[in-house]
Amino acid sequence: MANTSSAKKMVRKIARRTAVNKARRSRVRTYVKKVELAIAAGDQAVAKAALVTAESEMMRAVSKGVFHKNTSSRKVSRLSARVKAMAA
Repeated sequence: MANTSSAKKMVRKIARRTAVNKARRSRVRTYVKKVELAIAAGDQAVAKAALVTAESEMMRAVSKGVFHKNTSSRKVSRLSARVKAMAA
C-alpha cells in the first residue's frame, strides 16, 4: 500500500497508463484480426487494405511504447507474407 503522497500519485498515473496501453493493444489486435479474417475468406484485395491499416496501427503502438519494434516488424512481415502467398 502506498504511504507517501508521491507514491499514491504514481499509483494513479500507472493505472491511467495501463488503461491507455490496454486500449492500444486491443486496437492492434482488432486490426490484425481483420487481416486474418480476410486471409481466411480468401479475399486478397480486402486483406491488402486491412494489412496497410494494421501495419500503421502496429507501428503507432511501437512509437507509444506498447510493443517492441522487432515484435511488430516480425508480425507485419508474417502477415504480409501470408497476404502475398494468396496470389499464388
